[in-house]
Amino acid sequence: MLNLEYMWGLLPVLLRYLPLTLQMATIAMFFALILACLMAVIRVSKVPLLNGLAMLFISFFRGTPLLVQLFLFYYGLPQLISALISMSGVTAAVLGLTLHFSAYMAESIRAAIVGIDRSQTEAALSIGMTQSQLMRRIILPQATRVATPTLMNYFIDMIKATSLAFALGVTELMGATQKEAAGSFLYLEAFLLVAIIYWVIVEVLSWGQRRLEVYLNKAYQR
Repeated sequence: MLNLEYMWGLLPVLLRYLPLTLQMATIAMFFALILACLMAVIRVSKVPLLNGLAMLFISFFRGTPLLVQLFLFYYGLPQLISALISMSGVTAAVLGLTLHFSAYMAESIRAAIVGIDRSQTEAALSIGMTQSQLMRRIILPQATRVATPTLMNYFIDMIKATSLAFALGVTELMGATQKEAAGSFLYLEAFLLVAIIYWVIVEVLSWGQRRLEVYLNKAYQR
């Protein structure tokens, strides 16, 4: 039988660490979006040298596990750069999440940009718009609407991926659960509870995603 009394008492303990989990995911998402947009524009524009570097970056971060990348940043890089010895687990986790998910998001944004009708590009250039104006005023706004569902899914994945931060000694939601379970030996109750917490978070974000999609598609409905 499940110890429901223990789970109920554990709930407020775990929820104290939820803000850190959400904070890490939000900060990582913010910087990942900036980096992903930059790489997507470079890939679409085929900027010499930078395009090759962007492809190498995307290939590496999509081709290696996130946990390996976190260990690389937290344990490996300080051996090369002494200034990083003082880097905290939270910083390493945010850095790893940012770079890892930006690689995936860059390809999604690139696909959304490429999917914009070529005639719009030709029309914009014909009235004297520069490439920069074209990208800011025509391409990116439409690509944002197309890419939003996928980007929201990546944000949801990012929140779940913050659970790997406990491997760097970060006491976030998963790290707190691990400690509480080890102290009580009630592993089933502790991990079931944290699974439910993640589940609720994902469902709330999924609901928000559906509402956002409806809002963004209003202008295209007849």
